[in-house]
Amino acid sequence: MTKTAETRPDAGPKLPRETFFDRSMDLPDELVYGTTDIHIHGGPWLKSCPGRLDPFQIAEQAKAVGMKGIVLYDHTLGVSSGTAQLVSRQVPGIEVFGGIILTSNLGGLNPRAVKTALYYGSGARFVHFGAHCTHYMASHEGSYVDGKPVYFKDRYPKFAKDELSRAIRIPLEGQIGDDLAEILRLIADHPHVHLNTGHISAEEAIRLVDLALEFGIRKIVVAHPCRVRLSTEQQKGMAKKGVMLEGCVSDWMFHRGLPRSNYYVEPEWADQIAGIASAPEAFSGIVPWARQIREIGIEHFVVGTDYGIRSGPTPAEGMRILVSSLLDLEFTPEEIHTLVKTNPEQLLDMS
Repeated sequence: MTKTAETRPDAGPKLPRETFFDRSMDLPDELVYGTTDIHIHGGPWLKSCPGRLDPFQIAEQAKAVGMKGIVLYDHTLGVSSGTAQLVSRQVPGIEVFGGIILTSNLGGLNPRAVKTALYYGSGARFVHFGAHCTHYMASHEGSYVDGKPVYFKDRYPKFAKDELSRAIRIPLEGQIGDDLAEILRLIADHPHVHLNTGHISAEEAIRLVDLALEFGIRKIVVAHPCRVRLSTEQQKGMAKKGVMLEGCVSDWMFHRGLPRSNYYVEPEWADQIAGIASAPEAFSGIVPWARQIREIGIEHFVVGTDYGIRSGPTPAEGMRILVSSLLDLEFTPEEIHTLVKTNPEQLLDMS
């Protein structure tokens, strides 16, 4: 059925509704309309870790279901603002954003890489402090040996010597280095850009948020793998400071245990355990995940899919999974749109 102005969720305050005993097949699709997925892995990809779709296909599918925007990540080489520009030119009618993920490929905490990304392609809209090459993540990735998880740093001396030594770390106390200070100044000087903590430890995230606020950065997001390592009270403290908290479908619907060469090209360094070993048992499903969002407050969250991997649903279908799952947990249409529409639009300064 063709959507009309009266049925579109962005047409006015009255959104489609359902009751527990009268649930709709169509409501999730209606609520996907006008949303923005703030976390999509769109490639390009390592040949050893292929994606589901290329970024053009992702944008086309998102546009086809009526989504308003997508945010593309490249956690291997780090910069997605160039890809975002190309996709925007080829797929008009949907807003496409990119940014920079600080990686050891880019030299870690490298101000020159950040400065370049801010003016590259469509311009970086986020600065992310590392995914699989942070010291915390690199310390917790590994594989199974005789049925038991073993960290790469303990199994491979070369990994510990070469990778941990250049992994991204945030100093927990004392003076910070000139490179980190310059990166924070660059973000502060571009108020449309938000800082994403990346996959650092809980203690590092607390420190980085405090440093960001001291430097005058006002748009801060705690990345979802980092957020689950923070207690509910710590997250509430972050929220009181104006920090946004990220949640993703992959937090509770992910293909854990599959060998994934997310970042390293060496086949023996294909990770199997980081997503298991680094997340508390409390986040083993959507119910505790959603309960915490409710307790902290939906106004403090941005949620997306974190999809794009070959073994997962497409990002567009991931957004429908997210919306329909929240409906099943009796989030109202208004609450769902706060999470997947209003808050992302504010974060990204969308019209």
